[in-house]
Parts: sequence; structure tokens; C-alpha cells
Amino acid sequence: MNGALLDVRGIGISFGGLKAVQDFSLSLPPDALYGLIGPNGAGKTTVFNLLTGVYRPQAGRIVVGGRNVTDRKPHEIAAAGLARTFQNIRLFRELSVLENVRMGAQMRLPHGMFSTLLRTPRHVAAERLIDRRSNELLEMFGLLPRRLEQAKNLPYGDQRRLEIARALATGPKALLLDEPAAGMNPQEKRELMDLIRFIRDRFRVGILLIEHDMKLVMSICERLTVLDHGETIATGTPAEVQCNPDVIEAYLGEAVSETQARCS
Repeated sequence: MNGALLDVRGIGISFGGLKAVQDFSLSLPPDALYGLIGPNGAGKTTVFNLLTGVYRPQAGRIVVGGRNVTDRKPHEIAAAGLARTFQNIRLFRELSVLENVRMGAQMRLPHGMFSTLLRTPRHVAAERLIDRRSNELLEMFGLLPRRLEQAKNLPYGDQRRLEIARALATGPKALLLDEPAAGMNPQEKRELMDLIRFIRDRFRVGILLIEHDMKLVMSICERLTVLDHGETIATGTPAEVQCNPDVIEAYLGEAVSETQARCS
């Protein structure tokens, strides 16, 4: 380990004869804000699914906060400190806004049939702590006035924020955001950029995001990893990556002359 919150070495997976992800490595330090980009079908969400236990890697190693979680189940990886959001919002739509955040926070509650049934002082104190923590998160995200509404009734941008708040309620060391700006208008995207920076600074988590909006990526990410057909074709700062010939080729095919001119 190198002090990274998330340390990934050489993970890969194939589906049938197709190598979906090959030899993927990444080291996410504390307080880092990194991006994972690439054309559609490059393997980005597959990487997130490998990191969070949805798929088990067929090669390589995943370490979260010093703990090897390579073959662990999703809830065990979440308990180790890795949380995520999804490209398609996955809220508990019929539950209230507050209940959604409480579901995330419940992971840190010591469970036991005896204490739950008898509502021991320890259990009651833990429930109160979860309520307070959940309400604090909702206030930070501007959702406290709507805490009793069903999640499905929130506007799209608020649903995105709620999903991030629920992920943060698990107390993660590292946060994976899968296309957080998808479906947002320009104003919502500007607010999202401020929110992501706030999360990194306020919660001191490492953030790795997948995003197709290059303006957003280039504005907030400190380093980028670029995938194409499951292979890493470039890593570096946004300035280095956007001028990399392999990246230009992957995104634009033969129509590269304008971008190359800007980088020359």
C-alpha cells in the first residue's frame, strides 16, 4: 500500500471471449478528485462494478483503506469504506427523502436481534445519532425542507443530490460517482461542480467520477484515466490527457486536426 484510500492493481474481467476490462490500475490518494473517462462502451461502469463487488475480478487486487476487498461482497466493500452512485438513479422511490439517507447510515449501526427487539439504551442512542446525522446531511444538500416527501417526487437534480447524500451517509473513505451530471441542465451542472468540490473538502474523501461532460471533467478533476475497449490508453492531468494522440483518436477517430492544432 502507498497510503491511498483506494488502490487497484491489474484488475480485469472477460465476458465470454470479450475482455471487458484489462489490467486496470489506479491509486486514489486522500482528498483526491480523479476522473475515469472514455467513449461509450469503453468499460468505465464495468470498472465501477468490479470495484464495488457487483462483478468479481478475474485478475488483480482491490484494496480499500488498507483492506483487501478483492473477493468481497458489495456490502462488505461498502463497510470497508467504498460508496457509489449509479448512472441511472437508484433511490428507494417510495420511501421518504429522510428514510433514504437513513438506509445508508444504518450500515454503521451495530445490529443485533436482542438490542433491536428490546430497544436497549445503546440501540436507541445509535438510532438518534443516525437521525441527527441524516438530517445534517440533508441540510448540507439543501434537502431538509423536503425530508418527509417521497423520493420519487423530487426534481431530477434533487434526486441526484439525494443519492450522493445517501452514499455519504455510509461514512465512506472513497466515493465513486457514475455520470453524476447525466440529464442535468447547464445551471445544475455548475451547481454540481461546486457540490463535488464541497464534498471532497468537507468530508475529506477521495472521489473518482465517470463523466461524459468534458467541460465538467476538465474543470474539476486533478488527474484522469482514459479507457478504450477496456484498456487504459492514457493517464495524467487534464491538460496532458486532452492532448494525447491516443485519446484524440479514441474519441474523434480521424477527425483530429483541430484538437491537435490546439495542443501543438
